[in-house]
Amino acid sequence: MFGNTPLGLCRASGPPRSGRMRLRLRCTTASVVLGIGVGAIGAHADPSLVLPSGLPVQVHPTFPEPGLPAFSFPAGGSSSLGGSSGSVGDGGSGSGGSGSTGGSGDAYNTMMAQDWGSQAADAAAAMGVSATALAATCVMESNCQNVGAASGSSATGAFQMINSTYTADISGAVAYDPGIAGSIVSGLAGQMDPATEAYAASYELRSDALLLQSNGIDSPTVLAVRAVYQFGAGSGPAVATANDSENIAELTGLSGASLAANGLTSSSSVGDWRATIVAKLGSATANQTVLAQ
Repeated sequence: MFGNTPLGLCRASGPPRSGRMRLRLRCTTASVVLGIGVGAIGAHADPSLVLPSGLPVQVHPTFPEPGLPAFSFPAGGSSSLGGSSGSVGDGGSGSGGSGSTGGSGDAYNTMMAQDWGSQAADAAAAMGVSATALAATCVMESNCQNVGAASGSSATGAFQMINSTYTADISGAVAYDPGIAGSIVSGLAGQMDPATEAYAASYELRSDALLLQSNGIDSPTVLAVRAVYQFGAGSGPAVATANDSENIAELTGLSGASLAANGLTSSSSVGDWRATIVAKLGSATANQTVLAQ
């Protein structure tokens, strides 16, 4: 990713011309230090070569070459990318939580194939959730297609959020990370902008996962959080913590029409519902932890 930094010293010289902030770089390469002292040269003594002990010091240019991105060199520690705090793929300690927020699996690949996929993955990271979990949500809701609301519903966009939920969640996302305020589409129009709706959906996943933690699920998975996203905060936790044999209609109170809209019947069990999610997403994705670790 980065070229070898030459051993040498670079410094700017010359004043800026015509009001432009251009700096000319003048570099001198590091030379071997010869330990030739005045008193060390005698009539019968040859000069001796004195080598510096230890590894040579790596010089980092103070003024980078114009056009190259800025890069802050770490002070001490390992310089390898990956495996430590602040490494690539690590959430760091800033807003959006910590730990890996990357993704994998078919659902993730489906989301990333969209022209807004990378922005959605960034939204997941900003909200401290796994990009795989966000991808699973758009696959379950719309196969990651930015679709309008069906008749009689306000559920809209790739993540199929209704107006009231979207409004609450996008406000929560901005409060959680104020830095996103300037990059999202304002108002309900944001529901039809997948990159914007991704922030609201990610915040919803975060909130749902935290709700399940308060209900005794230490590391909520995509499958568990799906229960809350699909059935709401009222009955979702009961579904997430239920045995496979329990009747899902009794737990959710959904009517026959609502159950049918979710591919279920009045006799469907929680196990039946779980099987439909795993069949759509795959076991690895369904069991992915939602909150960034």
